[in-house]
Amino acid sequence: MSLIYIVEDSADMLSVEKTLLEGSGYRVRGFPDARSLLKGLTEEIPDLLMLDLALPDRDGLDVCRDLKSDPVFRNVPIIMVTGRMEHQDIVKGLDLGADDYICKPFALDELTARVRAILRRSERPTLSGIVEIAPGLRLDLQRQELLTDTDKIILPPSEFRIMHLLISRPDWAFRRSEILDHLWGDDKIVVERTVDVHVRNLREKLGDRSSLIQKVHGVGYCFNPKPEDGEEEDD
Repeated sequence: MSLIYIVEDSADMLSVEKTLLEGSGYRVRGFPDARSLLKGLTEEIPDLLMLDLALPDRDGLDVCRDLKSDPVFRNVPIIMVTGRMEHQDIVKGLDLGADDYICKPFALDELTARVRAILRRSERPTLSGIVEIAPGLRLDLQRQELLTDTDKIILPPSEFRIMHLLISRPDWAFRRSEILDHLWGDDKIVVERTVDVHVRNLREKLGDRSSLIQKVHGVGYCFNPKPEDGEEEDD
């Protein structure tokens, strides 16, 4: 039975979310602030974290950043739950490694669908092995890391799955909808803009190799293992 942690300072909202998810068969623990969450994480690591951004003691974005930078917790999926409607807050959360976001107020069936989709994805078989995807660049399928001759670049789960999909068919243009299908399956609810944010993050991690991932106008993205010299990435 999957364990879900909910961090929500509103007692009424926490009670509704907890009751809903427990009724769907999940184990649920609720926390009113970041401090109590961190204590709970020392006792048991959840399968999924639902994180409110407006917490009384810390900004939820800071909590997300800390967890995603910690090797112990970085693979715990995070759904940001927020009343903030500003686009930059949502993009920043995805930049920090959050797997999804949901804006308040939300439909209860939407919440359960997103939780179900993320947990289903995390239960898929673990890949293994190291694949060379370009000269001097490899992808560790088990550790979800990009490897160069001098560095290791940790990829959040969503970015890893996009990279793994793109390299599966070099030079093939994947539509954004196909990438969303790969991430979420039949439960996809997120907008296509989410794909753009994750791809941008991947390009930034690739640095001077960013042109390995190319935008195909009117379609989506492709992985080109041998980009032409001097070719610039297309934003």
